[in-house]
Amino acid sequence: MKRIVLWIMMCLAISTKLSAKEEDLLQKLVPTGNLKGYILNNNEWIKYPAYNDRQAWIKLTGPLNKRLIEEGEQFLNYEWKVVKATDYLEFERTGNREVMQNPFGDNNRALITLIFAELAESKGRFMDQVINGVWQTCNMPSWVLSAHLIKQKTKRTIPDFREQIIDLTSGDIGSLLAWSWYFFNKEWDKTDPIISQYVKKSINERILEPYLNRSDFWWQAFSGVKGAMVNNWNPWCNFNVLTCYLLMEDDEAKKLAGIYKTMQSVDKYINYVKHDGACEEGPSYWRHSAGKLYDYLQILYNASGGKINMFSFPAVKKMGEYIARSYVGKNWVVNFADASAKEKEDYGLVYRYGKAVNSTDMKQFAAYLFANSNKDEVIVRERDFFRAIEFLDNYEALIKEPASVSKTPLTWYPETEYCFIKNTNGLFFAAKGGFNNESHNHNDVGTFNLYVDTLPVIIDVGVETYTKQTFNTDRYKIWTMQSDYHNLPVINGVSQKNGAEYKATNTILNEKEKSFSVDIAGAYPTNAAVRSWNRKYTVKPNGITMTDHYELLKFEKPAIQHFMTWASPELITPGKIALKKDGVNVYLNYEKDKFDAAFEKIDLKDIRLTRIWGDTIYRIKLTAKNNDLKGKYSFSVTR
Repeated sequence: MKRIVLWIMMCLAISTKLSAKEEDLLQKLVPTGNLKGYILNNNEWIKYPAYNDRQAWIKLTGPLNKRLIEEGEQFLNYEWKVVKATDYLEFERTGNREVMQNPFGDNNRALITLIFAELAESKGRFMDQVINGVWQTCNMPSWVLSAHLIKQKTKRTIPDFREQIIDLTSGDIGSLLAWSWYFFNKEWDKTDPIISQYVKKSINERILEPYLNRSDFWWQAFSGVKGAMVNNWNPWCNFNVLTCYLLMEDDEAKKLAGIYKTMQSVDKYINYVKHDGACEEGPSYWRHSAGKLYDYLQILYNASGGKINMFSFPAVKKMGEYIARSYVGKNWVVNFADASAKEKEDYGLVYRYGKAVNSTDMKQFAAYLFANSNKDEVIVRERDFFRAIEFLDNYEALIKEPASVSKTPLTWYPETEYCFIKNTNGLFFAAKGGFNNESHNHNDVGTFNLYVDTLPVIIDVGVETYTKQTFNTDRYKIWTMQSDYHNLPVINGVSQKNGAEYKATNTILNEKEKSFSVDIAGAYPTNAAVRSWNRKYTVKPNGITMTDHYELLKFEKPAIQHFMTWASPELITPGKIALKKDGVNVYLNYEKDKFDAAFEKIDLKDIRLTRIWGDTIYRIKLTAKNNDLKGKYSFSVTR
């Protein structure tokens, strides 16, 4: 045991040292702080063919050429939707963000689909509709989502014409319009030069000027507040800003200043995230966090002719491989935090990232995802032009890659305190330590998920559709955020609390024993009166065991152990509960002399949950019979 503890401490020491040593990594690649001579001139870095090079586009789009054109044909008569003032106000009035996002999103999907159809065909058949979409977009008062407009100085959700802020979507639209301008500006000028000028003016006013002149956007992370959270917004927004500077800024000094400022900002993200590679926001956010960091690093690498290259840093590779290690099978993933339990990963992104960092795991995982995907789904699914065109450019290499899922039996993230263990009998176990102020946090320190033959049995419910409440002070009134709806105990009638100070301690992985242990007492407030609650999970050939060694300062109320499942629980006999779902049979075993069992049916109505779990999940409540201040509880889940 001493050797195991020493090994864990060494891992932590190494990772801490790594974080300290590698601060401001991007800026260190440009030691003078001056990008002159680093960024290629005249868009020499762009490898894609010119719009009117028909043969080159046929070659680039390859076997997908016809489908791109057919997808665009669906929008030849598309009626562009108006986002009304009351659509913006709806978020302020009721917390509903979909009312504004849906018509806006429909327009954006139509526009990018039409753009790629025109590039694939190169005959002008789609151009009028592209112009309509671009014109309609530029005529909007803002490209920012209603849910994010509260970051305006007015704190209201009607776009304020006196202020332009940058969020995820405004950045995406700026980037999309920048690429469309790059390919089509000469064609637009044949119709009317005002079109190109209007697009350029819009991007300058909404992206370039605000970014260069302001350093108070929270996601830039320039506040100077020590320990302030930096999440996926940082690489995502900076990627889009970088794209706009590369494609649209004519003033060389401003271009280089803007690009370098994005590097300074992204360094804040790289400094903040754990260098063990885990994504604390979960797999649903991987494409927007690590994935967007990759996009940013890739386009910066391209634009500098390879002079600014971060792909050899181990942390960047580990961040990429997380998506392969957290994959369970059949689109089921380990879904801590706000992540959903089922996710269709972007196989094009995974492949390109894997190629950049030389990860066989990632490249073959991408090939597996593609081989098991719906080949009839639309090619251009999001508003991200760079990812779509890079997918086309890498398509033939992707389909030739051998398909495989990572077979790594144990993955340990010592800084984030995530543990994934799987065996040859179809078990996949995941557990976490951490703290209750992670990005997209749920109060879930010490929880676990168990999958049998790729099917979730003991589950993390996930999160409902985002509303105003999701990201305000009432967040932890939402039931899915509370520890009572994770696989955790209620201690003395008290649940875990949110905040950075509520955290795990004594987190230990024993690789030989295939066990993970953590003291979760620190995740509970003082009124829980708990001195220690050491939980240990051990993965066995046919299941897992779980033991809780606890010590209380006083007894107030019996402990309640919760287990979340979507299998309808059946009490076979006191001490044994059957969980049967879709051909998978497992049993939750508990000490019948120490607990009384009860089952609670939870009816689901939110679409983000029902599309994963159906209409119903269950919460198993095991209420302790004893009032001992010190003791041990034992459980197991077996096949």
